[in-house]
Amino acid sequence: MALLDVRGITKRFGALKAVDGVTFQVSPGQICGFIGPNGAGKTTTMRVCSTLELPDEGDVLIDGLSVLGEPREARKRIGFMPDSYGAYANTTIHEYLDFFARAYGLQGAARRTTLARVIEFTSLGDLTEKYIDALSKGMKQRLCLAKTLLHDPPVMILDEPAAGLDPRARVELRELVKALAQLGKAILVSSHILTELSEMCSSVVVIERGQLKGGGTVADVVRSVNRATTLFLRALAGAEACERRLLETPHVLNVRREHEGVVFEFDGDLNAQAELFAQLAASGLQPVELALRDTNLEDIFLSLTEGKLQ
Repeated sequence: MALLDVRGITKRFGALKAVDGVTFQVSPGQICGFIGPNGAGKTTTMRVCSTLELPDEGDVLIDGLSVLGEPREARKRIGFMPDSYGAYANTTIHEYLDFFARAYGLQGAARRTTLARVIEFTSLGDLTEKYIDALSKGMKQRLCLAKTLLHDPPVMILDEPAAGLDPRARVELRELVKALAQLGKAILVSSHILTELSEMCSSVVVIERGQLKGGGTVADVVRSVNRATTLFLRALAGAEACERRLLETPHVLNVRREHEGVVFEFDGDLNAQAELFAQLAASGLQPVELALRDTNLEDIFLSLTEGKLQ
């Protein structure tokens, strides 16, 4: 059974329909990348899933509990990490986490054990007496994740957790999220850094102007949007000559220059592909590289969205 089950939710703000009949699921152990342009409705959807907004239509089930019918019980099973969060002045990491542990109802030895476990998992042990205001952006994101984990929720909803992080901090956060998935948690994570999501996501949901544009496992979505083979060609004759030649070649689609070569799609069968290779070798272009190019989340995003804002 899916731990996060979004069932046709719609959310309006006046005349604006920010979310329009969105449906998807996230199962235990799954990391689902939630992608879309700015203003697509990602944060609104996540706030509805986290019981912070009420949907005008539809419902969300958290571990089988309705956010409309049983919001208090559903909330206990949700860990929501917003894209920004407030922190109290003159507060240390330990004081901050202890406050929220008490707010979650943890008491005595159970609270102390939980704090120690969460601090160890997020590698904050050497910083517990440090004031939050003095933390780097990466450490603040770790702290927010630690706070989100205190009540051990089965569903994690992370809104732009890698925003503003340096490369090392992004890698460390990514490894933490993957470790949480291995513990059986269902994780919905949004990000504009698609290369980061492609490194950890097993499924993806694409939204634009409040409407679902595609979803499912990464492999299924790739097959649905890209029935042609994507290839990269680099030749001594240069990218311009390669582009000109490919535009005159049957079965070749969507030619674009990239670095010192060209990327293009080829919708012919294997025999046609072999003939293409032979033609390029005999063309005088002097090809030095011809390689298959895997479709990534950036390709999926560009294929499924039109860049329209609302």
